[in-house]
Amino acid sequence: MATERSVDLARTITSVASAQGEIVVYRLYDLGYEIDLDRSFALLGDRAPARARPARGEAQAIQIPNPPVTASLGTALLAVGGDTRTVELSARVFDFGVVSLRGRLDVPRPVPWPQFLAVAPSWANAPEWKEIFQKARATLLERIQPAIIKPGDAPVTEDYVVYRIHRLLDADNRRLPVAALRDDDVSQLLTGESRPLSATARRDLLSQRFSYFEDDLTALTWNAALVVEPVVEDSDVQYVIEFANAQLLELRYYDALLDDELPRMYDGIREARHGFHLFGRHYSRMLANLQTRIAEVTELVERSENALKMTDDMFLARIYAAALELFRGGVWRQGIDEKLAIVRDAYSMLNAETQARRAEILEIIVVLLITLEIVLAFWRH
Repeated sequence: MATERSVDLARTITSVASAQGEIVVYRLYDLGYEIDLDRSFALLGDRAPARARPARGEAQAIQIPNPPVTASLGTALLAVGGDTRTVELSARVFDFGVVSLRGRLDVPRPVPWPQFLAVAPSWANAPEWKEIFQKARATLLERIQPAIIKPGDAPVTEDYVVYRIHRLLDADNRRLPVAALRDDDVSQLLTGESRPLSATARRDLLSQRFSYFEDDLTALTWNAALVVEPVVEDSDVQYVIEFANAQLLELRYYDALLDDELPRMYDGIREARHGFHLFGRHYSRMLANLQTRIAEVTELVERSENALKMTDDMFLARIYAAALELFRGGVWRQGIDEKLAIVRDAYSMLNAETQARRAEILEIIVVLLITLEIVLAFWRH
């Protein structure tokens, strides 16, 4: 009986003929220290803004204190290989200063599976996306500029692609289960490689696979994901993946910020030590700047990490945790903590030197005053 079932499954696995779904390309930017979401919602009023949360029943275990604002940005044309398609643009705005721009390319009719495997990565990685997202970013920035606190142009961005499949069909247009997808097909789609991967590479690539129902599948990699979800309106998996990407961008941004800050701090300390500054006033300015930077980075990193919390070990929680692990969120956070520790040590050292310098100057003043009193006493006599 088990053998017959295995044979039937093997036959099913080789029978995928076509697929229907969509390709969603993400590009994330950091626009500033913070974004007032209530004001952004008002400023985007004619763009059908929403404050969506994950909708499935288990999503009650997801805590989002300040849900991001989602708004439409119209459409754009994407041309690849002589074929031009309409792309639906939208944005999701997060309170910790990040915006996620999304380009959705619909596949409304079933496409032969070999064609989907060959064409989808080329559409997702087309160079034209850069210009499309730059224009969309400019449009969004013009609208929500008043809502951005301490705006800035961050040097880092984050890209991600989700291949979303609504239906897998056989040669007779009958719906197939997710088991019909072979590992070779999934790995080819997620990597865009035409040559088959080795068994080891394929196993590592597809190590993060999740299913909740019998007819859904999520396969995660560091820069792309395959989401098989027959319920078109259900985008909860994409929601948590996008959230993880936004948090990753924030970590990368502050890691880069500290990379730039440390050499300037060392130069400032070197210059201060080669000069004389009464009561360590130059050190005082450096201490104030360092203290501000420590507080700013710590607050923003913690705010981004606390923007979404999982209170239960559920399907979406596992996907979210796996995404953060793949994106090496823990490694980025550790790097930030280590650099903050260097800044704190420098702060402590400078503070101690400042106090010592002030004490030394006060001692000199006291000695001078005593000497002056002695001189005046002899002079009067």
